[in-house]
Amino acid sequence: MLIACACLLGLSVNYQLVLDVFEGKLAATGQTAEDTFDPGGAPLPVMLAEIEDLVAEGAVLVDARPGDIYELGYIAGARSLPLLELDRLSPEFRKQVSLDRTIITYCSGYSCPDSFDLALALIADGYLDVRVYEGGFPEWRDAGLPVESGAP
Repeated sequence: MLIACACLLGLSVNYQLVLDVFEGKLAATGQTAEDTFDPGGAPLPVMLAEIEDLVAEGAVLVDARPGDIYELGYIAGARSLPLLELDRLSPEFRKQVSLDRTIITYCSGYSCPDSFDLALALIADGYLDVRVYEGGFPEWRDAGLPVESGAP
């Protein structure tokens, strides 16, 4: 009962905010989300079902996990670019992968932040279309999709 009263009170005080949200406006500015979205500012999420099409269109899969873990198993065709070795490996990666290529980073699943952090670093380095596959290697492997192991 107390929770219901608190909800009603909150809605009555913030009714304009609620209406703005349903209209797709940001309450403080009156702008829509589309007006403020910066595609180069943050990596976009990508779902398992989208990856094969993106790779067929030229996207590059990039594994953010440490090299020894990568060698135990990785998404077929993925490049290794460990977040912890980014400073050392970035110049060579940049020579091999143009800034306008779509990049899909991944790591060890939803609890692994390395793919997101690597994506941010690649955006900061000038890459224009960087996406994060949050399900990572575990989701890919568990879906029975092609994996490889060993040194590339």
